[in-house]
Amino acid sequence: MSEVERTVIIGSGPAGWSAAIYAARASLHPLLFEGTTKPEMIPLGQLAFTTEVENYAGFPAGNIRAFVESAVDKERHWNLPPAPKGHERDGQPHYAVQGVELMELMKQQALNFGTRVVGDDIVEVDFSQRPLVVKPASGPAVQAHTVIVATGARANYLGLESEHMYKNKGVSACAVCDGALPIYRSKPLAVIGGGDSAVEEATYLANLQGAETIYLIHRRDQLRASQIMQERALNHPKIKLVWNSAVEEVMGDGKQVTGLKLRNTVDKSLSELAVRGMFVAIGHTPNTDFLKGQLKMKPNGYIEWTQPFRTITSVEGVFAAGDVADDYYRQAITSAGTGCMAALDSERYLAEKGHS
Repeated sequence: MSEVERTVIIGSGPAGWSAAIYAARASLHPLLFEGTTKPEMIPLGQLAFTTEVENYAGFPAGNIRAFVESAVDKERHWNLPPAPKGHERDGQPHYAVQGVELMELMKQQALNFGTRVVGDDIVEVDFSQRPLVVKPASGPAVQAHTVIVATGARANYLGLESEHMYKNKGVSACAVCDGALPIYRSKPLAVIGGGDSAVEEATYLANLQGAETIYLIHRRDQLRASQIMQERALNHPKIKLVWNSAVEEVMGDGKQVTGLKLRNTVDKSLSELAVRGMFVAIGHTPNTDFLKGQLKMKPNGYIEWTQPFRTITSVEGVFAAGDVADDYYRQAITSAGTGCMAALDSERYLAEKGHS
């Protein structure tokens, strides 16, 4: 094996790039694996599937594209999505930063400080020895004194072909991220699920200014949510429960969702519901398969931080950042914050061990 790395970062979402920025500025010369083939760990993370990001601090709507093109290396401009239409001011695009744009800016910032990036998936790790070992899908294994796991979590979807067709066109898995976007504003919407997350999503949407009816669609005749959350949904004037129903098809006009075809789970009858958006709230799956149980996990499969307000895991020198350890907030800005924390934790650990 080659020289032992001081810090290896696995993952390229907000947590990974933020960790890289802080680690690089601390002269740790981080090596980041951004993934290539696995759909759950694509380059730039899950934010690459998002359109406009209106709630990331420091990026109000404006002529974002001009800034992005000026900041990001020209050889990566091919990855930038088209600027949204209908938001022009004085002949220039005017919109909130898009997910891919935000991630390309984070990546560029990390590169500017000397982060080295490898486009490969980490398929296995060995945290039982020192130095720590991470194994890419191709190429030799890499040794490291510290590893930051920032592989995120992926939203669970229904698995319908029509659902996939309308992702970012009316289908979302995060109401807090997308619910206030123009395509959903003041329109009837549906939330799929019956747990606390589903009720939280429905309540958030229902409380937005100008919100129309929010349909909470559940396969059974009783919510799985906690009692207080059930009461919140049942008593909200803008939330309407649709019991014993499963989505059979997402309908649309090719540009946006126009409705849902529902199948009654009791009598198998079909019905249609006119909505302009569908928010799937049936849980998330953390991207931890490659760890093969080498870190202590919470009962729901997320990596457990072993000290409050620290990104420390059950293995010395291994830190976890972002949604792979956060089963509660799951926001880009909180992921970026814990990425910063993980880099600082790594830097201090290296100093204590004499590897700085």
